[in-house]
Amino acid sequence: MTAPLTLGVHHVGLAVPDLDAAERFFVEALGWSVVGGVPDYPAAFVSDGTTMVTLWRVADPGHAVAFDRRGNVGLHHLALKVADLDVLAAAYERVRAHPGVAIEFAPGPMREGSPMHHFICAMPGGVRLEVATAPADGPSPRPG
Repeated sequence: MTAPLTLGVHHVGLAVPDLDAAERFFVEALGWSVVGGVPDYPAAFVSDGTTMVTLWRVADPGHAVAFDRRGNVGLHHLALKVADLDVLAAAYERVRAHPGVAIEFAPGPMREGSPMHHFICAMPGGVRLEVATAPADGPSPRPG
């Protein structure tokens, strides 16, 4: 087996209908920082210090088509890792209280008996996010 050529995720790009609302969600609900942007595109770059997300405003927000996770090819959801159950609960409360967020389900085990817990929401603009605790040895065994 050869060694991977990649070193992990550099950033994730999300197309959003409302750039300001998406940026506010990451900054206000999740505590991220704005680390750059391209006003002419328009785009904003946000980061938690480990992961960077590029938020790109779609060209015509009024006619943008919402993603159907069961019918379209593309990003099913973005999963963000938190340290433990206490941080997961705090993240849930902040996300749940943020305007324009739709909660898919509240924090709970990924499967019966699992030490890993998560919740899924749709951020303003409809992109699905999972927030999860995760073992040190890798990603969750079951997608959210």
